[in-house]
Amino acid sequence: MTTAADIQPSAGGVRIDHTTTSGTFSLDGGTWDVENNVWVVGDEETCVVVDAPHDAAPILELVGDRRLTHVLLTHAHDDHVTVVPQLLAAHPGAQVALHPDDRVLWSQSHPDLEPTQDLADGDVITVGDVELRLLHTPGHAPGACCFHAPALGVVFTGDTLFQGGPGATGRSYSDFPTIVDSIRDRLLSLPPETVVLTGHGDSTTIGAEQPDLDEWVRRGH
Repeated sequence: MTTAADIQPSAGGVRIDHTTTSGTFSLDGGTWDVENNVWVVGDEETCVVVDAPHDAAPILELVGDRRLTHVLLTHAHDDHVTVVPQLLAAHPGAQVALHPDDRVLWSQSHPDLEPTQDLADGDVITVGDVELRLLHTPGHAPGACCFHAPALGVVFTGDTLFQGGPGATGRSYSDFPTIVDSIRDRLLSLPPETVVLTGHGDSTTIGAEQPDLDEWVRRGH
């Protein structure tokens, strides 16, 4: 089993820091308790945050005195965007980056705040000398994105791919065949040793998940 605590890749002075935050996820009239992973990627001077759930304090502690350049959102479910305003208050120059297809979800949490950067498939966000390549992977949410860092050997998958299968697709704006296509075409084609850093729970690798695609399809969601 690969856990978040095992993941300490670095390249060219860029490292990945990790914390978890606890709170709730609400959609379609239901509310669930959740624990989210937060990933901070950067060198000694600058960094980016991948997702902004529940509690700003531990995230800002990881950022420290570095310049936060981007808050990269894998999607706009409320448990992934909760503390964007607090991060911006502490780092007003940071860009809030979201795929525009998720604006419908974003507006449910932050109707009076606009993301400052629209993400598109193929975009590259650079931190230090490491590139994060954006993969648009709809299914869990229409604007769901993953961020692949080839130099670090990792991909940040949000709620698209977990250890054991795809993210949930039983709620509004989600679709099971679409998430299967996204995983098959965009993620399982990555090198098998690529470490999958997820939005919730333990990490995994592309190679560990590849053999189970047909089983996920048979199981359905």
